[in-house]
Amino acid sequence: MTIDKELLDILVCPKCKGDIRLTEKGDGLICDACKLMYPIKDGIPVMLIDEAVKLN
Repeated sequence: MTIDKELLDILVCPKCKGDIRLTEKGDGLICDACKLMYPIKDGIPVMLIDEAVKLN
């Protein structure tokens, strides 16, 4: 399941309010500034800071 382009255009990182991008696999949304990945579960982005995965 893929995220709608219009939804991607309005979503921002809940931590820094910066831009996010879809992962290559389409299973999460990445904030490059915070180095966090927000998972997408059942087609719904989980935009909770506590649920985000830290990236290297």
